[in-house]
Amino acid sequence: MLTPVFDLAVQVSVPQSIGRDASGERRCVPITGGTVSGKISGVVLNGGADWQTLRPDGLADLDARYMLKLDGGAQVEVWSRGLRIGPAEVMQKLARGEPVDPSAYYMRTAMRFETAAPDLQWLVHKLHIGIGERRPDAVLLKVFAVD
Repeated sequence: MLTPVFDLAVQVSVPQSIGRDASGERRCVPITGGTVSGKISGVVLNGGADWQTLRPDGLADLDARYMLKLDGGAQVEVWSRGLRIGPAEVMQKLARGEPVDPSAYYMRTAMRFETAAPDLQWLVHKLHIGIGERRPDAVLLKVFAVD
């Protein structure tokens, strides 16, 4: 069962291409800020990144790490491993930073959290799933706990 927990709006900067290898184009997308709202609320701290591989078959392999600072002062590490896939023309538009209706592609991520805050251990002790949407300057995630 999936239980809605919070929404993330993660602001991102221009992707930096590392180049192509046998796996595809490797790039790093800097995370510059954002917000978290719902069962927890606060901000996304500047300084994280999403390391991506854009494979020749159109699949984007996503590996993001960043930090949240919650309204009460607690900090939470986010580790998000996921994928994004859709028709070639849709993936090309996303790669160029163009807006695309999220129903035109599939974007899901498995999320883990770490924090020293005793009252937030429920985040650490469950796997979470994010249903994502890529915008030109942000990633929106609806986060659900897997019960």
